Amino acid sequence: MTDFDVYKASLEYHAKGRPGKISVVPTKPTLTQRDLSLAYSPGVAEPCREIARQPNDAYRYTSKGNLVAVISNGTAILGIGNLGALASKPVMEGKGVLFKRFADIDVFDIEVATEDIDAFVEAVALLEPTFGGINLEDIKAPECFVIERRLKERMKIPVFHDDQHGTAIISGAALMNAAELVNKRLSDIKLVINGAGAAGIACADMAIRLGVRRENVILCDTKGVIHTGRTDLNEFKIPYAIETAARSLDDALVGADVFYGLSVKGALKPEALKRMARDPIVFAMANPDPEITPDEAATARNDVIMATGRSDYPNQVNNVLGFPFIFRGALDTRATAINEEMKAAASHALARLAKADVPDSVSRAYGGKRFKFGREYVIPKPFDPRVLYYVAPAVAKAAMETGVARVQLDLDEYRERLRRMAEPTRAVMSVAIHKAQELRKRLVLPDGSDARVLAVARQIIADGVAKPVLVGDAPRIKDGMKGAREDQYEIIDPRNPPQNAALLARWKEHSGLFAEKQELDAYALAALMTDLGMVDGMLSAADRIYRETVPYVLKYVSRRRNTRRVIGMHIMVLKSRVIFFADTTLTITPDAEDLADCARLCAEAVSALGITPRVAFISFNNFGSSAHPEAEKVRQAYELFCSSSPGIECIGELQADIALAPGEFRNIVDAERWPEPANILIFPDLDAANAAFRLVRVTAEATALGPLLLGLRRPANVMPRGSTVQDAVSMAAITLAMPVLASESGLLPRVMPPESGRLGSM
Repeated sequence: MTDFDVYKASLEYHAKGRPGKISVVPTKPTLTQRDLSLAYSPGVAEPCREIARQPNDAYRYTSKGNLVAVISNGTAILGIGNLGALASKPVMEGKGVLFKRFADIDVFDIEVATEDIDAFVEAVALLEPTFGGINLEDIKAPECFVIERRLKERMKIPVFHDDQHGTAIISGAALMNAAELVNKRLSDIKLVINGAGAAGIACADMAIRLGVRRENVILCDTKGVIHTGRTDLNEFKIPYAIETAARSLDDALVGADVFYGLSVKGALKPEALKRMARDPIVFAMANPDPEITPDEAATARNDVIMATGRSDYPNQVNNVLGFPFIFRGALDTRATAINEEMKAAASHALARLAKADVPDSVSRAYGGKRFKFGREYVIPKPFDPRVLYYVAPAVAKAAMETGVARVQLDLDEYRERLRRMAEPTRAVMSVAIHKAQELRKRLVLPDGSDARVLAVARQIIADGVAKPVLVGDAPRIKDGMKGAREDQYEIIDPRNPPQNAALLARWKEHSGLFAEKQELDAYALAALMTDLGMVDGMLSAADRIYRETVPYVLKYVSRRRNTRRVIGMHIMVLKSRVIFFADTTLTITPDAEDLADCARLCAEAVSALGITPRVAFISFNNFGSSAHPEAEKVRQAYELFCSSSPGIECIGELQADIALAPGEFRNIVDAERWPEPANILIFPDLDAANAAFRLVRVTAEATALGPLLLGLRRPANVMPRGSTVQDAVSMAAITLAMPVLASESGLLPRVMPPESGRLGSM
């Protein structure tokens, strides 16, 4: 985009609709007079009295524990200078958006119209009762150092100046990984930092905390190297004055291992880069234009590792990788401060995350590009959902260990809670995941040398969900599983299948199993191994068209007894609920008995996930208002299901909106008989079911997991094309856990009064 395009688009973005980027949304109902009497007078008096008696109850009865103030006086707005407090408001609102988007933290932006340090500190300190934390932003140096120090001394909630510490934390993570890649110890490297403002000094502090020796750090400002002979240094630069003959940035860079740029465009010349040590590490972080571009650096040196502050270059040092998650950990422990140990813990967590396999969702956010730890990927991407449950627990742990936490957390439980926030399907799959982790069963994965299958296998091992049995080309699989211990997975090559008598007998029965070289097809082999109980379950996780893979499962994995058809059920995870749709994939024109059987299978599966099933049979009409054959089919299905499954709540036949929002249609559905929405929707045919789940997925921004294949004698599932690795891991867990869960759980009936209409009675 041209500068004009950005200018026009940005102004339109901020002005369109309701001006600005944030609003306040109530978290409690305000629909009735009773609601209002509780929200305000007279009911609100009760929490006020409780907080007066016990101040910590403010965290229980108010938003304080999840509320951060983003505060500025506008003296150093982004890279454009001192525009004043009012002009900083768009940036502060934007910061609030990032807090909410990445860590679900609420924000009030506060712009303070003063450059007087005393007045600013007094104004912010008096806000302590309102907030759980203070994020200072866009305040010029050296005033920002004094302001942060004085506020930290006065306030008993976290105070964090992101312009300083955010950049330091992210660059620190990148530095650790970059140094590892070039086999240099932090204690041995020579670091040159150009820019001695808030971010530059904080970066120097963090580098030293991580292991760089202070005497190996050279700090430069607009006048050159900060050395002991200078008499113009403020109290914050003096600790970095060193004995050196170097006087200019170019002098300092001779033999340097690392360059940090927190200055201006073009500050690092190609000629100076050439004089740095082998495998130079260059973090050119000036925005919007770096001190040297990656193209310029690569032209000067072919061994350079580059990072910038821009998203269109590899290795973006982006503060959004830090502050939302640091505050999340601090707020959840009710920390009194964000100390140096908590900041270092965040750096180490980010460095670890960069070495883990990158999920498909991240690749999609960046146009399908694949990322792997290396010179062009030393820090995670901002849209990696795992940052939340890597960084926040690390920060919380450091807070507890250093004594600034007022709440002690179970870190395993906390990490799992955050993971559910970051990965919506995990909350639904948690019962299955925990059961699979306990069982540690063997899961066969055909197409084992496929890149996505290998990624799924590695993640299954990392999550402790199963022992993968990979079917495919053995040498390629072994190469793709480097990093995993050989006892953590198995390889089956179709050219040399297991010498199992039952398997070989079944093989000979099916002439279609032979390929041109008389070797067993990988999918057929996996399906037969599953059917014969040689493995505990099967998952097709390759990025293939559904119709290329599901026929193997249907042909070679036997159907359960007393089951008419194998059906597909999708799990739709919305923000406020989970809905199960069936049959979404297999049965085109089911009859009444098929629909009743479909409902039974779905109810079993939903109950196995720890959710009470509430089944609705969907039609175009309500409760016998039409005599059309299609309506009659659904009506019969409902009656068959009620007879065969008396322990399950059900309703039918009715329209979908009434099933999902019965409270809005009390003239049709009695609240005493059907008080809650349905969570299992049984559709009259494949057209309706498939269209409905796809519409909901797009328009409601739902996460779709599945389809689960229900009705098989042994557990086997097929991932649709485009599924993420994490979705496949969730499907692996449910594939292995569902049979055990179904047999252990049982369906607990809810006693309901008898009824002659279209409600299932117990």
